[in-house]
Amino acid sequence: MSGINKIVLAYSGGLDTSAIIPWLKEHYDAEIIAFVADVGQERDDLEGIEQKAIASGATKCIVKDLRDEFVKEYVYPTLKTGAVYEGTYLLGTSMARPVIAKAMVAAALAEGADAISHGCTGKGNDQVRFEGAVAALAPQLKVIAPWRLWDMRSREDLLAYLEARNIPCKATLKKIYSRDANAWHISTEGGELESTWNEPTEAVWQWTVSAEQAPDQPEYVKLTVAKGEVVAVDDQYLTPHQLLIALNERAGKHGVGRIDITENRMVGMKSRGCYETPGGTVMIAALRAVEELVLDRPTRAWREKLGAEFSHLVYDGRWFTPLCKAIVASANAIAEDLDGEVVLKMYKGQVTAVQKKSPNSLYSEGFATFGADEVYDQSHAEGFIRLYTLASRIRAMKDQDLDVDGAHTHG
Repeated sequence: MSGINKIVLAYSGGLDTSAIIPWLKEHYDAEIIAFVADVGQERDDLEGIEQKAIASGATKCIVKDLRDEFVKEYVYPTLKTGAVYEGTYLLGTSMARPVIAKAMVAAALAEGADAISHGCTGKGNDQVRFEGAVAALAPQLKVIAPWRLWDMRSREDLLAYLEARNIPCKATLKKIYSRDANAWHISTEGGELESTWNEPTEAVWQWTVSAEQAPDQPEYVKLTVAKGEVVAVDDQYLTPHQLLIALNERAGKHGVGRIDITENRMVGMKSRGCYETPGGTVMIAALRAVEELVLDRPTRAWREKLGAEFSHLVYDGRWFTPLCKAIVASANAIAEDLDGEVVLKMYKGQVTAVQKKSPNSLYSEGFATFGADEVYDQSHAEGFIRLYTLASRIRAMKDQDLDVDGAHTHG
């Protein structure tokens, strides 16, 4: 392709992107800059990654620490909306893509690159997320997606390609699973999971123990919430990223945060994955507990609608859109009064809010009590019910040919 002299590649150091660097050089005669986004993946994945990129043919490797930005600017706003995709998936991979794409675009512009490249396959969601972000942030950049262009189709092909060029790579044919990890979660696909009739083996799970192997004694943790954000754990105030890491470790020991789902991808196919989000599951339980105390019925219903819409927005890669700004603004407005403290019980794979309080709570023992009270006249309910059911009563009268007094209008 003419006019391309410098390409920034989203680089992970894995088999795919190790093969992409020499492939790009051969087909575009361009300088390749590897861009590594640190969003909290396994530390082993980052060890020696710069040298690995250079050995594969890159002229430069940029490693950008995005962990704090990821949790503060992407995870926390999503938590405020209550977004959960298809009722279960906590959007771990989806939320990380816009922060990576934004940083990669910034690097490309700073380096004077003509194009960006990624290792996403033509079957997945990430190609849409990355390219959608580029379109919104820097449409002048060209996008090169080798998996949609080259004739290689398997791990065997990629390994043979690298071997023929004497490019070192630690990947082997023995890899069973495809994993993606960041500070929020780790996902696992492939292996026995490709059949929905197979129960996941313990080899699938990386961050959490099974409920059977979890401690026989529960652990309690107190979270402090301010304006819809978790700000402290057991009265220790930390950054969002630090809080998440602390909760990941504590909740993972109790098997909290495991899900096994078959989801609908954007491209039309279904895929099965096992996701572990231990700390995030605890955070969500705390936020829902404060919402129960503070939000009135219509406001909570609106927040639930926001969450449903936002889950699809994030999953579909539409972060850099006016709709995203509008939903986040609405969620922030709702969260203004979401202050409180919650004690959560972690036990055998479950997390339960067992104590909760808020200075803005609408819960009143005086009104809710089953005992004697002096604040609620139960006789008032009769008039309320008559007005609440008025439309149903009028319709029934019409259907039964009754007049307003309950008598038949025809003899």
